[in-house]
Amino acid sequence: MLNTVWSALDLPASALDAVTVMGEGALPSYFAVTELAAASVGAAALAVRELMRMQGEAPARVRVDRRLASMWFGWSLHPAGWELPPSWDAVAGDYATADGWIRLHTNAPHHRAAALAVLGCGEDRAAVARAVAGWRGLALEEAIVAQGGCAAMMRSMAEWQAHPQGISVASEPLIAFTPASADRPMRPGADRSTAEVAGADEEARRRRLGRGAWAWAKTWAWKPQRPLAGLKVLDLTRVLAGPVATRFLAGYGADVLRIDPPNWNEPGVIPEVTLGKRCARLDLMLPADRAIFEHLLATADVLVHGYRPDALERLGYGAAFRRQHNPGLIDVTLDAYGWTGPLAGRRGFDSLVQMSCGIAQHGMLMQGADKPVPLPAQALDHATGYLMAAAVVRALISRLDGHTLHARLSLARTAKLLTDAPAGMPSELMPAAEPDFAAALEQTGWGPGRRYRPPVSIDGAPMAWKRPAASLGSSQACWTADKG
Repeated sequence: MLNTVWSALDLPASALDAVTVMGEGALPSYFAVTELAAASVGAAALAVRELMRMQGEAPARVRVDRRLASMWFGWSLHPAGWELPPSWDAVAGDYATADGWIRLHTNAPHHRAAALAVLGCGEDRAAVARAVAGWRGLALEEAIVAQGGCAAMMRSMAEWQAHPQGISVASEPLIAFTPASADRPMRPGADRSTAEVAGADEEARRRRLGRGAWAWAKTWAWKPQRPLAGLKVLDLTRVLAGPVATRFLAGYGADVLRIDPPNWNEPGVIPEVTLGKRCARLDLMLPADRAIFEHLLATADVLVHGYRPDALERLGYGAAFRRQHNPGLIDVTLDAYGWTGPLAGRRGFDSLVQMSCGIAQHGMLMQGADKPVPLPAQALDHATGYLMAAAVVRALISRLDGHTLHARLSLARTAKLLTDAPAGMPSELMPAAEPDFAAALEQTGWGPGRRYRPPVSIDGAPMAWKRPAASLGSSQACWTADKG
C-alpha cells in the first residue's frame, strides 16, 4: 500500500528503499487498517525526508512502527488523573430503519437539531430509535441532509461501486494536485538533483513565490533537525483528518496556528489533536477580526482547510481571493464524499463514509453480526490526515523550484484505497504497554497525560512537539515570530 500512496505524490520511487517498517500485530478488522496506518504515516515522513535530501542533507532512513502507527489511529493521549470528554453525544450512532440501517452524526448542536427536527422527537435515544424505524433509509438520509444535518444509510460495497458517487470517486486521484493558475502543470516523474534546484533562476522564483514563501525556502535548512521550522501553517480544520495533518506538520517544527470561530468546540477530540499547535479564535463577521485573518492569510506559507467547498467563498475568501492575496500559498483541502459527482460537497464524517461506501456492511456480513460493524478506528480520517501532510510537503518540494501546488483529498477516495487493498490475515495487536509511551508527561491544558511515542522516525530529524495540547482560543491570532 505504501507504493500506491507514494506514487500519488509523484516523487522518486527509489526513495522507498529508505523505508523500514517494523513492529508486530494489526488492528482487528476485515480490512488492512494497520497497513493503511503504516503507509500513510510512512509516506508523510518519507516526503519530509525527500525535502531534506533536496536541500542537501545526507539521505536518511525512515523507520515506521506499524504497531505505534495503528495505536495513533486511535487515541494517542492517556490522561493521568482526569478523564477525556465522551467522543459522541447521546444521539449519535446507528439505528435500524424500515429497510436497513442508518447512522446519525449529531455531535455538533446544529447537526443534532437538524436530525431531531426531521424525526420530530427529543434527544431521548429510545424515542429517536422509534422515529427512525418508521423511515426508509434513503428517504431519511436525504431529509436530514436537506435540513442541514449529517446522516448516511448503510450500503454494500457493490451498491456504492454502482452508485454515481462511487463511480465518480473511483475516477479521482488519491491526491489531486493542481498548479496555481499562473503556474505551469507539474511535470510527472520529476526527480531533480540538489544542484539543479540550487541553479534555478532565483529572481524568477522570488517573483512567482512572493516574499514570505521565498524567505522560508531560503532559511529552512538552517535547522535540518527540524525540517519544517519557520513554516507558517494556517489551520482551518475540524475533526478529524485536517487536525491530524497539521499535528504531523507541527511535529517537524511547523508553526501551526489553528483558527476557530467563537463558541465552537470539539471537546472529545481537542486534547488529541491540538498537540504542537497554537489555537486562536476569530469572528469573521467582525471587520477587525477579518483584518487579522487577512494578514495571517497573506503571510502564511500553507493553508489547510476542510470546510465545505463553498464556505470560504461565502465569507469572501474564495480561491480567487486567496490566489490574489497570497500567490505563493500552498492550499490543501479535503472533503468527505469527493470533488465530483452528485454528492460532491455533501457534509460528512469518517463514520458516515464508512456506512456509505460499504465498509460497515462488509464488516457486518463477515462477522455475521446483526448491526453495522465499522473499522476499529476512524481510519479514513487519520489516513487522510497523514496524506494531507504528505501533500503539503510534496508542494514544498515543488516550491523549491518556484512552483505553487494545491491539493485536494477526500475521505471517500481514501476509503477506496483501503477497500481495494487485500485484507490479509491480521495478527493480534497487544494492548498499550509502558514502552509505547513517551518518557515525559505531557502537561496539557486539562491536566497531565501520557502520549504515545511517535509512530515514525527520520534519522537526524526526530518527530517532537514543543507545545502540549491546549484548548481552543488559548492563544493569540498571530504567528510565533510576530508575538511580543
